[in-house]
Amino acid sequence: MYTKKDIADFKKRGIKKELIDNQLENFQTGFRFVRLCEPATLENGIKTIPPEEEEYLTGLYEDGSRNAEVVKMVPASGSATRMFKALFHFIETYRDDKESFLQFIQDKQSDGMRDFFLDLHEYPFYEHLKDELWKQGRKLDKMLEKREYREILEFLLTEKGLNYGNTPKGLIDFHVYRDFVRTPLDEHLVEGALYGKVEKEAHLHFTVSEEHLPHFKARLKKVCKVFEKKYDVKYDVSFSVQKPATDTVSVDEQGEPVRDENGHILFRPGGHGALIHNLDDIKADIIFIKNIDNVLPDRSKGDTVKYKKLLAGTLLEMQSKIFERLDLLVKRSITDEQVDEIEQFIESQLGYKKPENLVFTDRRKQIRFLFDLLNRPVRVCGMVRNEGEPGGGPFWVKTADGSRRLMIVESAQIDLTDKEQKKIFDRSTHFNPVDLVCGTKNYRRKRFNLLDFIDHTQGFITEKSYHGKEIRVQELPGLWNGAMANWITIFVEVPLSTFSPVKTVFDLRRTEHRNVFFK
Repeated sequence: MYTKKDIADFKKRGIKKELIDNQLENFQTGFRFVRLCEPATLENGIKTIPPEEEEYLTGLYEDGSRNAEVVKMVPASGSATRMFKALFHFIETYRDDKESFLQFIQDKQSDGMRDFFLDLHEYPFYEHLKDELWKQGRKLDKMLEKREYREILEFLLTEKGLNYGNTPKGLIDFHVYRDFVRTPLDEHLVEGALYGKVEKEAHLHFTVSEEHLPHFKARLKKVCKVFEKKYDVKYDVSFSVQKPATDTVSVDEQGEPVRDENGHILFRPGGHGALIHNLDDIKADIIFIKNIDNVLPDRSKGDTVKYKKLLAGTLLEMQSKIFERLDLLVKRSITDEQVDEIEQFIESQLGYKKPENLVFTDRRKQIRFLFDLLNRPVRVCGMVRNEGEPGGGPFWVKTADGSRRLMIVESAQIDLTDKEQKKIFDRSTHFNPVDLVCGTKNYRRKRFNLLDFIDHTQGFITEKSYHGKEIRVQELPGLWNGAMANWITIFVEVPLSTFSPVKTVFDLRRTEHRNVFFK
């Protein structure tokens, strides 16, 4: 089935043939749906932090971080193409003539685009676009007066001008200050200084596309010294790219591997789940994870900084309790009462419910079982009230062994044609904003192999198009879904003020992102 050329490609990517066999088999068998038991709620699965504990948890993090390495990891490989989807559609459908303009101003579905052009001067990239047009002998104000909307967008989105349509979202202008326009990369650097600084050093790690790596490094070089001086910090910033060994194959309508024009098997990025390999390479005690587009200007960062420290304090508190019990479990002198207390602790504090029919006839087997449940990476996940944002949510999930675990689940993982599953999904009260603090070392301070805790059954198969033909593609279990399914998971409610992503260009006109003109 595979040619010599295929085998050579596998070897070059570091992929074993058996892995490709497994991927192709997945297209035949499909991935099983996750089985929801009930949504995680404030009454059952999501913790709240009482005001009287805030000072303690913040202090726990600030004291604990002095003897720990803290890293903030930001998945930043995505391009801004989706962010500008409405603008690309406008370019394809609008003609710079009177008839097209009259239709444009009368069509209710064009409200967003009409507002876009009316408010263009308030978008953070306005001056950047204006300068680019001036360099090419054009005046933006005149073009707006003449309603040359299509050409304006071409200068914004294509190689004709700023080329934002092919720019990573992390390098798009987001927030205007009095003397500076910041990108998401900039805002994450600032956040790193505000809650990730240890002994005046802040460590950040960005996962980026290889083609965009030079641009990220160039931006970092431009702004790094500015923020180091402003926030009295020394940055240690690293980058990584998604590993070729995590790419996946696609199949055509006949179920055969899709090949490119040169006869090579077509590989595609395996989705954000591939980043578990990048996370596994980070040698730190405390790892914050936050999406590239979920940033706020300085005037609104207060709650973000506060709750990042609270989540990290919660992580350290829970790790201390877990490690204490692991130390007990390896001692021969452990008592029956201590074993029972540990079992109760797991079920009441760590998002796990054992199978109803599980009975231990041997105390040693019970101890081994409890040890395995506790000896895992830990993640504390911030959860916000569900306001209709797309994405995953917190649920109790029934696993293959009959136990129930807290997991973050995407809608694509659920059989929404099953009325009961749909009912459970619709009752979800909270949403996952990708706000995680991770502990990836065990009770002996050695790093876990994070690849050992992936649930490989939680992948995705979706439909795409390649050269005009329909193909099926496969994504790996998501980074905060299946890739972390077997971690110890703790959900903590955080305020909606910590979550303000920019998914479309119009989100930049939300109050929290508007021009702030602050130094």
